[in-house]
Amino acid sequence: MKRILPSIILLSLAFSAYAQNYQVDSKNSEMLRFGDYHEPSRKEIIIPRQVNGYNVYKADLHAHTVFSDGSVTPQFRVKEAWIEGLDIIAITDHIEYRPFEKTMSDYVSSRDKKNPDLNTSVELAQDAAEEWDIFIIPGTEITRDGRTVGHFNALFTTNNNKVYDKDPIQAMRNARKQGALIMHNHPGWVRKNIDYTEVEKVAYDEGLIDGVEVMNYNEFYPGIIDRVRERNLFISANTDVHESSTIDFNQKEYMRPMTLIFATERSENGIREALEAGRTLAFGFNTLCGSEQLLQDFFKASVIVRKVSGNAYMLTNETAVPYVLQSDGANPIHLDPFSTIRLEGTSVFKVLNMFCGKDAHPTVELSL
Repeated sequence: MKRILPSIILLSLAFSAYAQNYQVDSKNSEMLRFGDYHEPSRKEIIIPRQVNGYNVYKADLHAHTVFSDGSVTPQFRVKEAWIEGLDIIAITDHIEYRPFEKTMSDYVSSRDKKNPDLNTSVELAQDAAEEWDIFIIPGTEITRDGRTVGHFNALFTTNNNKVYDKDPIQAMRNARKQGALIMHNHPGWVRKNIDYTEVEKVAYDEGLIDGVEVMNYNEFYPGIIDRVRERNLFISANTDVHESSTIDFNQKEYMRPMTLIFATERSENGIREALEAGRTLAFGFNTLCGSEQLLQDFFKASVIVRKVSGNAYMLTNETAVPYVLQSDGANPIHLDPFSTIRLEGTSVFKVLNMFCGKDAHPTVELSL
């Protein structure tokens, strides 16, 4: 009996725990629901809400769906963006490359299978966007040989069916006629450097390029920061996501790259104006890139400085962005997300994980 009693107690405790983890369904009394199940929740990426009076929006300006060579629907892409803390995404399916088309009978028009509607993925995303409070930028990708021509996203297109031309420059002109902004994608992909192709030279010199990706997926091109500054373009970091971002980033415990847009409002006019003015930062893999002034302002909006005694002070990082500080060649100092460190002496630092040029970091002077 002494041996049996502990077993009964353990069984009773196990059953009690089992019962607590389930609840009776509100509509079906013979159905139990796992009590600890949570609805999908948004992962909030805490950054300054405002910098210099502008709202700061988290955007991905390069994303694909099954309507070109992506693995998920536009609706999934929208929900995924909300869950991962974004405010804006651009749907930029390829015009020329659509490998899933044969298996998508609803996508290919039943009246004319040779002419699918290239606006469909954008329209489906826009239908889902209101439910998830995501702003959709309509767009498409002009996709040619990456080694000899390049890839370009047309953002804010009005009719993707009228963008294509055999000549990639003319395709960009067609997008521009619709008022589109054009972003140069992954400028060093499948190449040995970031030098211009002949087509890119024409596109840049003709003023067809408005922005460039300094980060794409897991690629980082520091030299592009100088190009952006010299040509007064907006800088961008994007996923170019094809799988689910869980597979491409979260499973590896990476935060997806994103473009931080400093705009008066989250509307077409507000976002366009910010991009045209170059008020963006590229954020990926704990690195920020952009103009020195905007980087300095972003840092100061992220950090609170509090003097304590003598020449000592506290530095509190209120954001999810880590910072690596260095003064006069000394050892780097790490200011982790949502943490406070105590420092003494100098209040002038270079921020090593911020880039305002290929080999340049912004200098910040703390107000003590």
